[in-house]
This record gives sequence, C-alpha cells and structure tokens, in this order.
Amino acid sequence: MGAGACIVGSVLQRSPQPDPATLLGKGKLAEVRSSAHAAAADLVILDHDLTPSQLRNLERELDLRVIDRTQLILDIFAGRARSREGQLQVELAQLNYLLPRLGGHGTELSRLGGGIGTRGPGEQQLEYDRRRIRTRIRSLREAIEKVRSQRALHRARRRDRQFLTVALVGYTNAGKSTLFNALTSSTVLTSSRLFATLDPTVRALPLESRRPVLISDTVGFIQKLPPHLVAAFRATLEELEDASLLLHVTDASDLRNESQDSAVEGLLETLSVGTTPRLHVWNKIDLVDAIGRNRLPSGPHDVGVSASSGEGLDTLRQRIDEALTADPVIEAELDLSPADGESLALLHRSGVVLSTLYEAERVRVRARLRASLWQRLKRREEGVASGS
Repeated sequence: MGAGACIVGSVLQRSPQPDPATLLGKGKLAEVRSSAHAAAADLVILDHDLTPSQLRNLERELDLRVIDRTQLILDIFAGRARSREGQLQVELAQLNYLLPRLGGHGTELSRLGGGIGTRGPGEQQLEYDRRRIRTRIRSLREAIEKVRSQRALHRARRRDRQFLTVALVGYTNAGKSTLFNALTSSTVLTSSRLFATLDPTVRALPLESRRPVLISDTVGFIQKLPPHLVAAFRATLEELEDASLLLHVTDASDLRNESQDSAVEGLLETLSVGTTPRLHVWNKIDLVDAIGRNRLPSGPHDVGVSASSGEGLDTLRQRIDEALTADPVIEAELDLSPADGESLALLHRSGVVLSTLYEAERVRVRARLRASLWQRLKRREEGVASGS
C-alpha cells in the first residue's frame, strides 16, 4: 500500500447502524481480533473515520494499534510532500487530527515521525504535549498564511501580464502529472502511487495561438476527503480559484471512474469553482478497447487522450485554445510602420503571422493573435501615427 504496510488480511462489515462505541459489531470485532492475531498483524487499519473514543475502545478490544482512514491518508501525504509548503500543510493537518486524540494509550507528538500508527511512551506528558501542539498549530497557520499571501501576489502578477491559467484536476492516479509533462515537455514526478503530487507545479503551456498560458498540476482528489484536509490544502487548492479553465482528468480505463468523477465534482463545488469552464479529459484511452471507447462521451467538452502515447494531445491543445474565451484568438490585419520593428517582433513572438506584405511606406501583416494583443498594437500604431 502507499504507506509502506504489508496487508495480511481484510474483513468487510455491512451494517446499517455501526456500533457507536467501536464502529464494529461484537461479532465482527471478535473476527477481526482472531484474524489479526492469527496473521501476526501489528496494526489494524479501518477504512472509516473514527472518533477519539472509538479509537481508544478498538485498541483496547483488539489489543493492537489501530489507525483510521484519515490517519492513513495523512501518513501517505507526509511521505509525498516535497516542498516546504506541502510539508507545512501536512503537518498542520496531522496536528489538528492528533490533538483531540491525545489520551488512551498515550499518543503524543513523537508519533508523527515514527511510521504508521506508532505510539508515544505514555500519558505523563499529556498536557505538555497539548500545549506544544497548540503552539505549533499557531506557528504553522501563520507560516501557511504567508504562503497564501505569496501565491496571491504571484497570481496578481500573472493577471497583470495577461497570463491565462489552466488547472488540472481529477481523482488521484488519473494520470494528471503524466498529462502535464506531455503538454509542457516537463519532467514532473509521475507515479502510480496515490497522491504522488501534493505540491502544485506551474509551467508554460505552448499553444498554436501563442497566447501566454500557464498550466498547473494539483493534488489528486479522493472520495470522502475529510473537510479539515481540504482546509489544510487550501493554500495549494487556491490555484484553482484563478484558473480560466479546468481540465478534469479521468482515468477512462478505471471501471470506478463514474464514482470518482462524482467525488471530484463535489470537491470542486466545495472549493467554489464548480462554475469554472472546463474540459473533460478522458485519459489512458490506450488501455480501453474499441467497445469501451465508443461508450466514452464525445461532446464538444470531452476529449479522449493517452498522455503516455500522445494520442489526442493535438486535439486537446486545440480545444484548450478554443475554450479560453476570456481573450479569444482572432484573425486580423495590421497596418504597421516599417520602422516599428518592435510590434512586428511581438507579433511573431506572441501570435501566428499568416502573411506579410511590404509596401512603399507600410507593412501589412495578417496574423492570428489574441484580441487583447490586437487592441494593444492598434493603440500603439494610432499613437505613433498621431505623434508623427
């Protein structure tokens, strides 16, 4: 598994009314205890969030270390974060999770560095640990607030320079980082492991229109992501708020992709970006047979691609170009002065020059360019003409 544990067995419980004290019913609790001790397991993981009292009761009944879904996710996050920002956010989430759970067997701050589910030496320093944790939480929040301010400043600079931003979103392991690398010729870490990307990466996205577009790769979403984890990664996920376009990446080969997409849509609504324009990118179509491909949606906002083989990437770039309507690409003719080499160079650098006609005192250029750039060059030429 992603946290480095070796699974030796699993037990499934279906119950309309989980036991409020231990989550598991008495019979299932006995089954788990018997199976775990027979397999010489030293850790029990529940795919469910536990209250502090349920955690303590389960450890007492099973006589084994117990962790829940949230702690497992946090352990995986801790091993994936590489940037200072990501590490700050993971630690804040860990401490917020740990604070109400101090007690019982005596979990304390030292458990954070000791692997999955490791425990501290006892309760003798319980109150001291609580004070330390609260102090550290305040410090982390201040540090993360600085990160948020820096990111807001970066986004403001991008807007000033008329950069448009495209953001990749999707379920974890949908292939977002591989697609990011394929679109930008980058070498961002790609992995089949869950949550391989925790730290946002931003690169220039080359398009035929040559408009200044940036694309960002973000943390993968999962089902039932605890709200406080969303809050902890707010500084990272704020990149989505400024995006002109979202690329919702789905693993077309995963039979569970419908429920995964629902989880992503729910989180986008939580983050207040549910109305942002988007394209649905069906990735990994190289792993889908002909029948499966025919079943994939094929509307104007759906694109099938294979980030690993390159299939469909040209179509995706074209759709991205067309979808960025905030600054549409137009085809226009400009009447420039032969001495205005700067405007001509800007056209070649930021647009697509279709034809150039040199006349006695003018240069007529037909080009495909952003509307804002066309207006800028028009105003520049009018200013040159009025000043001459």
